[in-house]
Amino acid sequence: MSRIPLRRPGRPVAVLTVAAGLFGLAAAPPDAPSLPTAPVAAVADTTATVFYWTKTKNWPAYKLHYAPDGGSWTTVPGVAMEPACTDWVKRTVSLGTAAGLQATFNDGNGTWDNNGGANYALGSGNITVKDGVVAHSDPCGDTVPTPAAKATVYYSTEALGWSTANLHYQPAGGAWTAVPGVGMQAACAGWWKREIELGSAASFKAAFNNGNGTWDNNGGSDYVIGTGVSTVRNRVVTPNAVDPCAATPPDTQAPTAPARLTASADGVSVLLSWDPATDDRGVTKYQLTRTGGSGGTVVTDVGSTVYSDTGLAERTAYTYTVRAVDAAGNVSAASAAATATTGDAPATPATGKPLGTDPRKDPIYFVLTARFNDGDPSNNRGGSQHVKSGNAANDDPMFRGDFKGLIQKLDYVKGLGFSAIWVTPVVLNRSDYDYHGYHGWDFYRVDPRLESAGASYQDLIDAAHAKGMKIYQDVVYNHSSRWGAKGLFVPTVYGVRDSQWSWYYDERQPGFEYDGLTVDAKTGRSYYNGDLWSTAEPAGNTCVNWGKPTGGKSAEGYTVYNCQWPSPTSGMFPKDLYHQCWIGNWEGEDSRSCWLHEDLADLNTENPAVQNYLIGAYAKYIDMGVDGFRVDTAVHIPRTTWNRRFLPAIQERVAQRHGAEAAKNFFVFGEVAAFVNDKWNRGSVNHSAQFYTWKERKEYDADDARAALEMYDYEQQQGTGNQPTSANAFLVGNSYHTPDHSRFSGMNVIDMRMHMNFGDAQNAFSNGKDSDDSYNDATYNVVYVDSHDYGPNKSSERYAGGTDAWAENMSLMWTFRGIPTLYYGSEIEFQKGRKIDCGPTCPLATTGRAYFGEHVAGSVTASGFSQVSSASGPVATTLEQPLVKHVQRLNLIRRAIPALQTGQYSTEGVSGGMAFKRRYTSGSTDSFALVTVSGGATFTGVPNGTYTDAVTGDVRAVTDGRLTVAAPGRGNLRVYVLNGPGRIGTAGPYLK
Repeated sequence: MSRIPLRRPGRPVAVLTVAAGLFGLAAAPPDAPSLPTAPVAAVADTTATVFYWTKTKNWPAYKLHYAPDGGSWTTVPGVAMEPACTDWVKRTVSLGTAAGLQATFNDGNGTWDNNGGANYALGSGNITVKDGVVAHSDPCGDTVPTPAAKATVYYSTEALGWSTANLHYQPAGGAWTAVPGVGMQAACAGWWKREIELGSAASFKAAFNNGNGTWDNNGGSDYVIGTGVSTVRNRVVTPNAVDPCAATPPDTQAPTAPARLTASADGVSVLLSWDPATDDRGVTKYQLTRTGGSGGTVVTDVGSTVYSDTGLAERTAYTYTVRAVDAAGNVSAASAAATATTGDAPATPATGKPLGTDPRKDPIYFVLTARFNDGDPSNNRGGSQHVKSGNAANDDPMFRGDFKGLIQKLDYVKGLGFSAIWVTPVVLNRSDYDYHGYHGWDFYRVDPRLESAGASYQDLIDAAHAKGMKIYQDVVYNHSSRWGAKGLFVPTVYGVRDSQWSWYYDERQPGFEYDGLTVDAKTGRSYYNGDLWSTAEPAGNTCVNWGKPTGGKSAEGYTVYNCQWPSPTSGMFPKDLYHQCWIGNWEGEDSRSCWLHEDLADLNTENPAVQNYLIGAYAKYIDMGVDGFRVDTAVHIPRTTWNRRFLPAIQERVAQRHGAEAAKNFFVFGEVAAFVNDKWNRGSVNHSAQFYTWKERKEYDADDARAALEMYDYEQQQGTGNQPTSANAFLVGNSYHTPDHSRFSGMNVIDMRMHMNFGDAQNAFSNGKDSDDSYNDATYNVVYVDSHDYGPNKSSERYAGGTDAWAENMSLMWTFRGIPTLYYGSEIEFQKGRKIDCGPTCPLATTGRAYFGEHVAGSVTASGFSQVSSASGPVATTLEQPLVKHVQRLNLIRRAIPALQTGQYSTEGVSGGMAFKRRYTSGSTDSFALVTVSGGATFTGVPNGTYTDAVTGDVRAVTDGRLTVAAPGRGNLRVYVLNGPGRIGTAGPYLK
């Protein structure tokens, strides 16, 4: 994601405060009375009986960690509490002469309730603590003794094939049963059942076995199960579960009728959207009925709540209704009808169709379109800060490159060997600094500053496809521009009619429609004015303190007014469409439901109207034939919303327009930004890249907002140790196996952990391997060193590790699992060490986003991937640079060896720093390669046969399963291929 540098609030320090409280380091309040120097008379000990409410915790155990007023804290985790009565535990403690105590509670395993870091201040006598509220009473005074706790466990052996099942368990605080445990009773097909008594325990640990030595102990962690009915299926525990063997009554209830059906025409297409229907067991599809025209009545099944009806007759009225259908076939009543009248057919119909091949075969070249190459100076625009930033002095408008310039240099990209191009967002943007594309205003329109006559976005897609190259479009679902999103909601902004602000804010101009190109008639200089501003308070205004001075000043010293700048707390945005808060905790739940920055208005993606707007918008680009989406700020949208709404809508649309094979290979890869080096982002599964590659593993509320909270809480409680794992990236010994993608969400990800560690290739390799079992399939990870946002280790500068280090990084990226990706210019170390982004008030020429066109000026013709037949001018000099030669040959080698593209890997039986073996087997293809980068390696236990190095052509006959390779040198590598094609390409500055 690209944006103005964030002015983030400081990291919360509550964790430090909590730690002080937990370990007795909290200082006494300054007004605490001093103790007498000698006792006046003997005083009887004071006691306190502390009752703690358990219903909302469901912890396996409860500990009281306390300190009498003026005294010392108990040793962590404190003293055990005992069952008191239903939903309560208690502990009586002696306070000596103290009148009260400081207290915290925990489960004995690191989960704490310390009153938000303040600790609980309790008195003496009977005290209750219930969900943070302290009171004085005995909640169990009139209750009967709590009966022994019971648990009923259902265990599924459907995927195991066991003929019997045993439950081996240990009540909390108790002893394990004797191995193999107690027998379970057959309950129904695939399920076994056992009821056990737990005494006073609230939970138990469990493992299951078949009585013959085969165990399921949750990967060595054991299962933790509570009282009541629980199910255990495929290593997922579902508490308070429905009896899986209970007979399901027939479903006779129809869904509700869909509401708010809307229809809007665009040429000979009609875009339809409606609110989701509800059903007691879930809606499975919708039946959309169309009448009108010469085709009669047409009924179409639709899986989402948005649909684009295309190929209609010109200037014809069509009427639509929609019904909801559940799994039992119950059909709702029809919605209210909606009618739209088509216009004229476009002069040139869209011709795009995705190439539809496995995305792992295509190395990616990433360009900021507006900064790559200027093919049409007439669409250049500098924005409101053009002079102030220094861009004018450099004759360098921020919007400079365009699709025409990219089309002109497709042969340059192909000549480097890349067969996929990732372009920054193409939708019409609106901000002071919107050249990068992440401030979307009209999601249904391509930004005119990128298009030219004969060089539209469709023309770019078609031109790339004609050369065998894919286009991956950067897309934003999380936020719009600060001025909202056209067609969804646009705020009215307070316009200041004075000498200070008239250059930026003015009154509305009749007939003005923002397009990024047109200057408003009144000022004759602003591209942004003319349709948003009002000095008079608009009817229905919700903005707080309309037009009143805030008391603050701008950087120029101008008076700042309320409602002049949109923000989540201004009241300018409706809460059903936009979130109303700033992010406070970047690793907390609010990172998914608050604004990132003042220029990025955070969409309420759990609202059906917002979902329909975005699904409809991106359907347009799918129809144009793009080959995939790079998803910006994916982590800031709940996984449930991706899995329920956006990802299925993408798949459905691609399949509908381009076929099942195209849908299978439509490549979606998300930015799940994590700027730490650990496997799980600060221990938060919800904020880790691999988490987004998985489907949900349980059902949540039908309402998307509630479902998001339920999923967040459930997965955080499951923690990092109980997340799904996969062997899809790994060989079994030396054998390739068919990957299991049945639990794949539909979203792949950028490999943030390797990215953060690419200051050193060995670190990147080691960290990448460590995470690979937690992705659904790491062979689809997008791997890069730096980008338009960050360099390794969260550096704000473009990578400057040196040419040798770049070569080594590339050698690893092009041979290890994942899809190698290069940020434009890295092939010549363009702007190395320069700050990537310094905001809208500094010259772009001094940053990592500088204009690249001067380096590719001239002519270039590619006769094939990595093959340039002719070049003249500056681009010819660029193509002679050492890293260009290096990446060209790497692409040749990778393209010739299937194992390096789609193979699984292993380091078993491999010694060496960056060394591994890869294999891919399919039909008549069996590609097996032994790889070492920079250093030497020994491979043992490999198949015997003839191995040929793709770099040097060296031939080795292996007869004892062993092959040893000397160190080729930094940046160099060896790729010994079983029955390989021989030497690929010619020696270069590094591959030799």
